[in-house]
Amino acid sequence: MTNAEIFTKICTLIAPLNKTGTEVQPGTTFQHDLEMDSLTVMDLVAEIEDEFDILIPLNLLPDLETVQHVTDAVEKILTKGA
Repeated sequence: MTNAEIFTKICTLIAPLNKTGTEVQPGTTFQHDLEMDSLTVMDLVAEIEDEFDILIPLNLLPDLETVQHVTDAVEKILTKGA
């Protein structure tokens, strides 16, 4: 799965949680642009894990500030597992 395909799937998962109506771009931040609180972010992480059948290590979460950061992390986890 390509980085672009992963990004598109993640955007689809973000859509119902995007209360600000912000257009999601690679540099979009969860806290500032999408105004997501920590509970919403954790719900999104759970959905991403289910969608891609992966586990995102908790120690990675503080570094995942933008949609592209999450996309890259998912790609790396998928590649490692292959």
